Amino acid sequence: MSIQQVPFITLNRFEPGFRDEFLGGVASLFDKTQFVGGPIVGEMEANLAKYTKSKHAIGCANGTDAIQIALRAVGVEKNDKVLVPDMTFWATFEAVVNVGANPVTVDVNREACHWDLATFQKAVEQFKPKAAVMVHLYGWVTPQTLEIRKYAQENGVILIEDGAQCFGTEINGESVLGTALIATTSFYPAKVLGASGDAGAVFTSNDEYAKNVRTLINHGRTDHYSHGMIGWNSRIGAYESLFLNLSLKHIDARIKSRMNAVKFYEESLQGLPYKIYRAASNVTENGYCSVGMIDPGLRPKLIESLKAANIGYGTIYPGAMSKQSGAAPYLAGKIDNGNAHHISQSVLNLPCFAYITSDELQYVVDVVKKSF
Repeated sequence: MSIQQVPFITLNRFEPGFRDEFLGGVASLFDKTQFVGGPIVGEMEANLAKYTKSKHAIGCANGTDAIQIALRAVGVEKNDKVLVPDMTFWATFEAVVNVGANPVTVDVNREACHWDLATFQKAVEQFKPKAAVMVHLYGWVTPQTLEIRKYAQENGVILIEDGAQCFGTEINGESVLGTALIATTSFYPAKVLGASGDAGAVFTSNDEYAKNVRTLINHGRTDHYSHGMIGWNSRIGAYESLFLNLSLKHIDARIKSRMNAVKFYEESLQGLPYKIYRAASNVTENGYCSVGMIDPGLRPKLIESLKAANIGYGTIYPGAMSKQSGAAPYLAGKIDNGNAHHISQSVLNLPCFAYITSDELQYVVDVVKKSF
C-alpha cells in the first residue's frame, strides 16, 4: 500500500464493533430519556476509579472546568498565589485566573520538560503560594513527582495535578492520577482516553475535596433546591459517559498502539539532529504524543518537508505561558530560566494516535530522514 499522507491525529479509528455498540447504547439512553445524569454516569465514574485506583473519580463537563473545580474544592480563593508551569496549555493558567487567584509561572527543566524539585522549592520559598498546579505534559510526568508531592505537603502548599495528557501514566508502577491528592483530566476527543465531545474528571483521595467537587459541579447544591456553595453547571453528559465507558474497555490496547509508534520513531530516527524525547525510567508513558526536539534554526526546514509530504505535525506548545499576551495583566511573578521558551521553539511532534499503521509510521520516518 502506497502512503501519500498521514494526519497528525485522526479520531475515526476504533475497534471492530465499537461504533455499533456505541450507537446501540445511544438508542437505549434515548429511549430511557437519560440525557443528563442517570446510572450510566455513576457506572462510568466507578470504572474510572477502578482503572486509576483512585478513591474518588468525578466526571464534569470538560478538562478546564476540572482544574477550576479542583482549585475551588481545595479552598483557593481570590488573590491567593498559585504556581503553574511556564510550559503548559493555556487552560492551566486561565483556570487560576478564573477562580480569582494570581498565577506565578515557574520554569521547567530543559531535559525533563517538566518541573524539577529544586526550581519548585525556589518558587515556594520566594512566592509562598497557597497552591500549585503541577502539569503532567506529553503523556509522562517529572521523575521527581513524588519528591515534589512530599515537599508541597511538608510546606503547606496544596498540590493539584493537571493530568489532561496523562491518563494511564504511572510512576514507580502506580497510577499518577490515582495516587495524587487531587488531580484532573480532560476527555477532549484527541486525548488518550477521549470522549465524543468535551468532558473531564477530577480524582482525589480526600473525602472533603470529593464532596466539594460534587457540590461545585452542580450549582453548589446540597439538595435539589438548597445551595451551600456558589458552583456552576459542569455536569458530564450521559452520552459522553457511555462513550467513555466503552472506550475504557479498549484503553490498554490504544495506549499500546500509541507507545509502539513512539518507540518506532525513537529507534528509527537515532543519530539525527532531531531527537525523540522519552520519559525517565521510573515513569510509564501513555503515548499521548511523540515529542521530538530540534535546533530552532533547523525546525522550519523539517516542517516544510513534512508539509510537502502531507504529513501532519504539532508544536506542543509553541510559546511559554509568561510570554503570552494575555498573561501580563495577571502574572503575580515568575521564575524564568529560559527553558520553557527554548522548548517551545525546539519541539516538533510527529503523528501519533491509536492504530496508526506501520506503513504510515515508515512513511513519516522516511520523510524525516530525507530532510537532513
